[in-house]
Parts: sequence; structure tokens; C-alpha cells
Amino acid sequence: MSRLPEFHAAKWDEPVVMELGRPGGRGQIFRTPEDEIASEVGADLIPSGMMRQDRPVLPEITEFEAQRHYLHLSQMTLGMMGVSLFGTCTMKYNSKTSEYATLRPELAEVHPYQHPDTLQGVLSIIHDFDHILRSLSGMDQFIFQAGGGADAAYTMAIVARAYWADRGLLDQRTEMVTSIQAHPCNPATAAAAGFKVVNLPLEENGYPSLDALKAAVSDKTALIMINNPDDMGIYNPEIKEWVRVAKEAGALCFYDHANFNGVMGKLSARELGFDACMFMLHKTFGAPKAGGGPAVGAFGCSDELAPYVPCPVVTKQGDTYILDGDRPKSAGKVREFWGNVPQVVKAYAWARGMGAEGINLASDISVVANNYMDKRLSQIPGLAKSNPDITANRMEMTRWSFAPLCEETGIGTVDVANRMADYGIDPFWMSHEPWIVPEPFTPEAGELWSKEDIDLWINVIAKIADEARTDPDMVKSAPHNQPVAQVNGDVFEDPQKWAITWRAYQRKFGGANGSGAKVE
Repeated sequence: MSRLPEFHAAKWDEPVVMELGRPGGRGQIFRTPEDEIASEVGADLIPSGMMRQDRPVLPEITEFEAQRHYLHLSQMTLGMMGVSLFGTCTMKYNSKTSEYATLRPELAEVHPYQHPDTLQGVLSIIHDFDHILRSLSGMDQFIFQAGGGADAAYTMAIVARAYWADRGLLDQRTEMVTSIQAHPCNPATAAAAGFKVVNLPLEENGYPSLDALKAAVSDKTALIMINNPDDMGIYNPEIKEWVRVAKEAGALCFYDHANFNGVMGKLSARELGFDACMFMLHKTFGAPKAGGGPAVGAFGCSDELAPYVPCPVVTKQGDTYILDGDRPKSAGKVREFWGNVPQVVKAYAWARGMGAEGINLASDISVVANNYMDKRLSQIPGLAKSNPDITANRMEMTRWSFAPLCEETGIGTVDVANRMADYGIDPFWMSHEPWIVPEPFTPEAGELWSKEDIDLWINVIAKIADEARTDPDMVKSAPHNQPVAQVNGDVFEDPQKWAITWRAYQRKFGGANGSGAKVE
């Protein structure tokens, strides 16, 4: 085993920024305008009726003090600067070139209410990226309004609702069929759109059988929503037959491509028969996750469903890009404007930088890396693999379990995650509902991380599994090398014990200067 990193996070006795500073502290002092400027444009550019009568309640600090404050905070945050095999959310390097591009005034200073003639550069990128995703999926139209994967699933649900309402069949087509291992956003959003959810259980191959699907679909089925591969890393080879069975019942078919990373460049949703699909730009396409957002769920569909998508839709007429809002059958907006455009630009840059060959190679590396990781994890005592009877290779992630270790030592997945931070390693994703695997964790190597990075991450897991047997109390009380130890989550159940704004903090815990009872 290679040497594990010796890590200890900084710990600063850092107050909140509103408690810093002193009277007279300034980050910048503006000079009084020269007489000739004042006489030309006026010294008082703000109308007197709009002028404040009192000073804002803001900290008076210098630029250096503000910078030092936020540097201290960043030093106390692990912040995904280690090795992060996050799992179910592919972590990729976020190019600084792309970050710089989105800060340019041509993008940062434009507004969606501008006339489209003044937005041609931005609209051209959206239009071109739409066509890149068409080439990867076989779909006929992509939009980027949805604010993430769940939002894109909801887009499918309301598009399906509009589609069936337009045909006078919404009262008949009332059901959505999915499976227990599908992402929870699929049944949740379908239910939010008014559909009854039919959830199919898993069978011996790790996915529902065709017979179960045939029994579930009928003339009541509005759509099926499915992800493939799933978070166990299992790909359903019968997916094309699934689509055929659903189509025979008259249903629409939606492909949740959140786990596209291992199959990108290898398959087309449209060739499999799907009517619509979605991609998560903040996962597969190299746009940053930024702590859970901002996100974009790119929604693509066939020409048959295109009239129902949220608008406006970026289209091209001759050499001009326009915002097409004249879509009388549109299901309505799922978010404001056209979506998170900076994220689209970053994803576009990633796709153009990778090219078709790079995307195809990345999916190969992702699958190879996952199976290498699976092989090494299987050699660590105390770990169990989901669907252990399935010996076939998994795709770009696999759901694992600490259940045997927990039964032996009392150390579970949360304990291991806390202890990982002591080694400067980002903890794994502990999976989401439904928890069909006890004490779950779902690592995903993707194509970014080197073999050395993957080995280091696995070695930390092996070390903690050994610590669980030799010193379980030490693991239970982790982290030890972080500025904050374990957080008592009970406090979050009572809003009177916490505050997320300075104004709320003053109101709940003190007077004008925030003094008084301390927040827990």
C-alpha cells in the first residue's frame, strides 16, 4: 500500500464577516469628481429622493482584510481539492479557460431581455450545442431551460401531459412506469405532474423482467421513465425490447441519461427507440457542480414532441439566431428565460475540446477505471457489492456496501465518510433513496482520475476498514484533523436554533450588534 497523505486542515477562530472591521475601514475610496466632469454630467448622479438617509449595516474593512477572511474560510474547507470519486455524479476537471470565457462581458453583462439581434454570439453557442447533443442522442431538438436532472425529468412529465392533452387522452393516459432502481426524480416528478406511478421491482438480472413490464403497461400508460445503466453499474441489455413493449402499448419513452458517462459515444437514445432523453451538463459535460448547483438538465426530444417543449427555443433562420416563443402547444416554462447559459457555454467548450474521438475514449477509460476499482474494492474485507450474484462487469459506477463491516465492528458508511476527511480525501456519495443496498456508497472513477489517484482513494478505504477493527471509537469520533468535528444534526430540526442570514441572526440571537445568545 502506498503512503497515505498526512493531512490536517487549518483552524482559524474566524468570526462572520459582519462582525469584522472598525469605523473608517475601507476597501476603496473614490475621489471627488473634477469640476469639469461635475459640470458636464453633474456631481450628484443619484436623485436626492433615492439617496439613503442612514448608512447601510455593512462591515467596514479593507480589501486585504476581506480577502484574508475568505481565504481563512477556504482553508478550513476540504472543498473537493483532494481525490473525489464522488459517485452517481461524475466529477470532472472544470477548465479554467471555460471559467474565464463565461466571465467575459459578452456573456457576463448581457441580459435575456435584450433584443436577439444583440445576442447573436450567445445564441449561436446554444444553437450549436443543441446540435452537438443531437448527434450524441439522435434527438431532433434540445432545450436548456431545466435547472438540473430532476427539472429535466419534470420537463418530460409536463411535455407528456401536454402531448396527451392535445390528443384528448389525458384522462385515459394516467400512469407512468419506472423501476425501483431508477433515479427518484423520475417517479417524483411524474407524480408532481399528476401521473400515477407504477414501480417495477428488481429481478435476478438486476433489473425488472420484460414480463413484469408487459404486465405493467396498458392503454393507461402515458410514459415510461428509465435510467440505464443504473447506479449499481448494471446495464439492461433488453432496453430496446423495453421500448418496443412500451410503444406497443402506445406509451412515450424517456431515457434518463444521468449515467451517460460510461456509454457516451456508444449508443443513441433515438436508435433505441426513445422519444426523449436528458443529459446533466454538470456531470457528463464537464460543467462545474458548485456545491449542488448551478446545474442544467439538457432536455432533448423527437420532432413529434418538440411542439410541447418549454419556450423560448433557440432556432436559426438564414444567418440569424432567434428566440422562438410562438409555440401555442408549449407545456410552459420550467424555469426562467432559457436556462443557465454560462453552464451551457462551459459544457459546449468541453464537448468541442473533447471532440467525438475524445468523448468515445473518455467513456472507455471510465468503464475500465470503474472495473479496476471494483476489483480492488472486492479485495477489502468488510465490503460487499450490490447484486453480488451478477458477475458481469459494471459500467462507470458501482454501488458498494459497508454492511459486513458494520455488522462486525459497528462502523457504517457515515463513520467511514467522516474519517476519510482526516486523510484529505473527499468522502464518497452515500447514495439516495431508495436505499436498496444497506450502508451504501457509490464510487465513480470516471475518466479524470489517474490510476495513482484511484489507488490512493482505495487505500484510504482499506486503511479505515482496518481502523474499524483496531480502534472503532477513533473512527466513530472522526473527523479529528478538521476544524469542525461532527455536527449535531438535531439542531437543524428547530429553526430557532440557527440562522442563515445576518438579519435573522440579529433577530433571533441579539441586538443591533448581534450580541446575545449564541447559535448552536
